[in-house]
Amino acid sequence: MCFGCGPANPEGLHVRSRRDGDEVVAEWIPSPHHQAFDGVLNGGIIGTLLDCHSNWTAATELMRQRGADRPPTTVTAEFAVRLLRPTPTQGPLHLRARAVDATDDRVVVEAALEAGGAICATGRATFVAVRPGHPAYERW
Repeated sequence: MCFGCGPANPEGLHVRSRRDGDEVVAEWIPSPHHQAFDGVLNGGIIGTLLDCHSNWTAATELMRQRGADRPPTTVTAEFAVRLLRPTPTQGPLHLRARAVDATDDRVVVEAALEAGGAICATGRATFVAVRPGHPAYERW
C-alpha cells in the first residue's frame, strides 16, 4: 500500500523503478493535483518520489549482494532532501539513484530528480532490511 511505489494503492504515485547498470532509474509524469502552485510540483511529492525510488535502489543492491532472486523488504532509517529549484509539472520527470555504501542489511543511497535535463532536487538516505514481524515486511 505504499503511497509512492505501491501497486495496490489506487491513490498512489506508482513509481516504477528499474535497474540500469549501476543506477536505478525511473520516469514519472505529474498530474495537476500534484502541484504546490501552478506549474510547480509539491515538495512533499518530491520527497516521496526520492524516498521510494531510493528504497528500491537499496533493496535491489542488497538483492544483488546476496545473490537473491527477490529483493528484501527495506525501510527508510534516515532521509534528507535538498530542493534546488522549482520542479516543473509539465512533462516527464526523471529519477536516478545509486548505492554509495552498503553492509549486510543497510544501504546508503544518493538520488536526483531531474526535469528537462536540470537537477531539481537531490536526496541521501539510509535504508535497512527488516525481518518477519516488522509491519512493512509483507507489504506487497
